[in-house]
Amino acid sequence: MASEYGKFGPLVGAIDEGTSSARFILFKANSCEVVVSHQEVLEQHFPQEGWVEQDPCAILEVVTTCVARAVEQLVALGGNPKDIIAVGVTNQRETTIVWDKYTGKPLHNAIVWLDMRTSSTIDKLLDLVPNKTRNKNYLKPLCGLPMSPYFSAVKLRWLSDNVDAVKQAMKRGSCCFGTVDTWIIWNLTGGPNGGKHVTDVTNASRTMLMNIETLSWDPLLMKFFEVPKSVLPEIKSSSEVYGHIAAGPLKGVPISGCLGDQQAALVGQMCLQKGQAKATYGTGCFVLYNTGDVRVTSSRGLLTTVAYQLGAQSPPCYALEGSVAVAGAALSWLKDNIGLIASAKESEALAERATESGSVVFVPAFSGLYAPYWRQDARGVICGITEDTNESHIVRAALEAVCYQVRDILDAMNEDCGIPLQILKVDGGMTSNALAMQLQADLVGIDVWQAAVSESTALGAALAAGWAVGGAGGVPGAELVLPAARVYRPRTAADERDLRYRHWKMAVERSLGWELD
Repeated sequence: MASEYGKFGPLVGAIDEGTSSARFILFKANSCEVVVSHQEVLEQHFPQEGWVEQDPCAILEVVTTCVARAVEQLVALGGNPKDIIAVGVTNQRETTIVWDKYTGKPLHNAIVWLDMRTSSTIDKLLDLVPNKTRNKNYLKPLCGLPMSPYFSAVKLRWLSDNVDAVKQAMKRGSCCFGTVDTWIIWNLTGGPNGGKHVTDVTNASRTMLMNIETLSWDPLLMKFFEVPKSVLPEIKSSSEVYGHIAAGPLKGVPISGCLGDQQAALVGQMCLQKGQAKATYGTGCFVLYNTGDVRVTSSRGLLTTVAYQLGAQSPPCYALEGSVAVAGAALSWLKDNIGLIASAKESEALAERATESGSVVFVPAFSGLYAPYWRQDARGVICGITEDTNESHIVRAALEAVCYQVRDILDAMNEDCGIPLQILKVDGGMTSNALAMQLQADLVGIDVWQAAVSESTALGAALAAGWAVGGAGGVPGAELVLPAARVYRPRTAADERDLRYRHWKMAVERSLGWELD
């Protein structure tokens, strides 16, 4: 069997398209071993305060560049592109793209997930809730999500209300909508010439348009948001062949895995059993807790989402999700806006110098707070400043802020599920900061396991793609033996931990109500 492949055996590629960069990584099939990878930075545009956009053509260009460069590296190492048996896609979620299906040209810039322009749209939509209750959980029984500027349907509604080209294309029936996975797959499989207009259940579950139980577009939700069915992609499982790449160095290779980035990290961390959870620290931080075949409805502001569906005939697995809007972004703010640090790497050494921790608390609610608060009116505050406070205290407080927000979410998950977590698996850029991970263990009081594989998100997409083609790609859902993780154990006594957490709660209280209509 192995002889039909070259030097590295069968390979599976993962396109990992994030908010600030895109990567293409080639793994040995059914393993976490990286053969080659290439990364390119992706520009964000800020046309107004609170608005975040990206050029969909730039997204595509960066992805195709990453693929081309990685394949060049493979060839330079003596590998053969013909050994690539499948490609998976993982992406920043909720980011919304609309384009013309005949020309393939975008009708507007992509509206990025953390864009807040749709706050006014949410106000209008809350007026449509029956009995004037303005209940933001009105649609939650259908889609698992509260009404928030975050989700794609609200962004799509803003586009149809405010951009004439989008409104006209919807009327003509020439408008295609998609999250980033849909845009990439449509273009790679041919674009206007037969491109597949598809998404997977994990990305669809973040739009507010998919019924969380039936896994199909819901007529009531489409009517509520005034979204015509003609604009929507077909919903598929996370692991099946969607189509084949139409051109370039991977021409003919099947695209057969698709997962939103947080769900991909859950799969890549092998959290395939009910009761397992992971946190990914990127621009924001996302905690997903596998609830198996049970859709847990949160009473604590968490989202019910699809974790994955490994094959069209397989049942879906669900997860509870809590999202922290600002994680790595807090360090970027300290670097770019305040000039306290020259790089995120510097934060660890500087925070280590803070003599008295716990007195300064930083709530980085730059554009509101996400789970479990869901308060758009919150704004950032720094509390507990004394004449002894210096930059090291502020930097340490920024690291602690991420950890406190993760504790907020884990407490909510424990209450919703009734099963306290024993271990938190962690991945993402910030996990290279040993102080931050030790603080995380100290402030939640459980062991924190840092993934030995830093590319958990890409690995999840590659596994889903490999499982779909079977054979050398592996058996669907098969456990991979991941290398041993670095384990951080709590060193703080429970009473000190709780006291520090009370300070955090006091600071959160003071962050609320700043952004008044």
